[in-house]
Amino acid sequence: MLVLNKTHKFLKTAKKSILQNCRCLSENDRVSSIRDKIKQGPSLKEFITGNTEPVLTTRPHIPYVPETFQIVSKRKVYFDVYGCQMNLNDTEIVWSILKNEGFEKTEIEEEADIFFVMTCAVREGAENKIWHRLDHLRGYKRRAMIKNKNRSVKIGILGCMAERLKEKLIEKEKAVDIVAGPDSYRDLPRLLAVTENGQTAVNVLLSLDETYADVVPVRLNQNSVSAFISIMRGCDNMCTYCIVPFTRGRERSRPVDSIVDEVRQLAEQGVKEVTLLGQNVNSYRDVSQIKGINDTQMAKGFKTVYKTKKGGLRFADLLEKVSAVDPEMRIRFTAAHPKDFPDEVLQVISERSNICKMLHLPAQSGSSAVLERMRRGYTRDAYLQLVEHVTTTIPGVGLSTDMICGFCGETDEEFEETMSLLELVDYNMAFLFPYSMREKTTAYRRYKDDVPEHVKKDRHNRMIELYRRKSQLLNEQEIGRTHLVLVEGIVKKTGQLMGRNEVYMKIVFDQVDGERQVKNGDYVAVKILGAKASVLTGEVLHHTTLREFYKEVGWAERVFSSCSLNT
Repeated sequence: MLVLNKTHKFLKTAKKSILQNCRCLSENDRVSSIRDKIKQGPSLKEFITGNTEPVLTTRPHIPYVPETFQIVSKRKVYFDVYGCQMNLNDTEIVWSILKNEGFEKTEIEEEADIFFVMTCAVREGAENKIWHRLDHLRGYKRRAMIKNKNRSVKIGILGCMAERLKEKLIEKEKAVDIVAGPDSYRDLPRLLAVTENGQTAVNVLLSLDETYADVVPVRLNQNSVSAFISIMRGCDNMCTYCIVPFTRGRERSRPVDSIVDEVRQLAEQGVKEVTLLGQNVNSYRDVSQIKGINDTQMAKGFKTVYKTKKGGLRFADLLEKVSAVDPEMRIRFTAAHPKDFPDEVLQVISERSNICKMLHLPAQSGSSAVLERMRRGYTRDAYLQLVEHVTTTIPGVGLSTDMICGFCGETDEEFEETMSLLELVDYNMAFLFPYSMREKTTAYRRYKDDVPEHVKKDRHNRMIELYRRKSQLLNEQEIGRTHLVLVEGIVKKTGQLMGRNEVYMKIVFDQVDGERQVKNGDYVAVKILGAKASVLTGEVLHHTTLREFYKEVGWAERVFSSCSLNT
């Protein structure tokens, strides 16, 4: 840390000196000159070692690791993954990096030499699960060392919780060997080497440009017909309740070409569905690409705390390119912010049959006053106008949402506005949570978590009850209709096949009799015979393809019910 502080002071002094001595240049020219000189000058490792000569080796020279250290390989790694889909994709990136270094993966705890826990810090409940898991791993590590003193078991904490609670993890969890944040996964082989002499290795530095664009993720489940692709990292929205900007850093997008290449590779491997991932995918922008476009204005009633990027390829452009790779591959995306749904995005979704007509519109609250305290950038009325516009533009669209109850200062009246929004909008899917205060957030500094826990719990239960009641009614409307289902696997309890329709609803059905059996990755037309709040049941009518199915039913009448305002 002392070295880093000295380096920072040196660069700051150098910049000031150059500015003072470049009066003949404009401000922009002076800044460009400084950047060029820094790029051409010595890097951090040269400042540390005092060596300015380039090091040419097959593996990058790491001056702050003794030369006697060897990158540990041929050791077996066990992954524990918690949290969102982004964490699953991050785990696949980690596995790709470690696999290239000679590590092996195991799904049997007793075989593992290294345990990596991919963590989530968004809610308190997720963190509590991880603390319990660490208790178990600490005991396992102690027993393994007693049984075999020569055996060295390592425990690593990765992801958002690692960045947020680094000091606590090191001080409280003495058994933790590695703490690595979301932008330091390339450094894991070195961190593992550092632990060989008993040190705790930590790297939680956030990056302004790390996207892992050149790392091809290795899927943990090679037999899955679906895959996740990270198209961007970080977030600039700075909602007052959200920890993500502080654990994942500023927003940056992967180049379009690298995403399209990954989709193409997955298609060649037989993957039938990809989900594009980001904290706010609709604000995706590949600024490395030059395109003569007029940037669209944000919809009326929406605003943002940051200055939007100009130029480059945007999310609508990415959707067009990705959906063109394989017309038989379904394209999904999550998550999104309601402020970023320009008409060109809605247009490309409506035109491409393989882009699922399922949009995530996280409301978070139905009260304009609460939305203002959350710094969401829109009012209740603006949100409802967006829902109406979306359902008009894309016939038969499905909607999902996130909703929080018990946010700082939420009154009974404000909560009832959230309940009325859940009643008014027909959501196919909803993720409902009681609020949990997160350190570092604006809410932590500005507001008081003053809604009692028993009130939060009661409000949460009421939201769940309302959502389940409405889901039951919506799903019952599907009885007798035919859905396109992508087969994903078998239900262990019943032995039935399971798949999902376009709006991500789970559908179970029996295997068909006859010569051609239904298998994973097949598209089948399923007639719905029964409905519950979270699952539909049906019977297979015939095999089909994505294009054939939608050609038969046409675009005028989608076969599933339209999610709309309940007027």
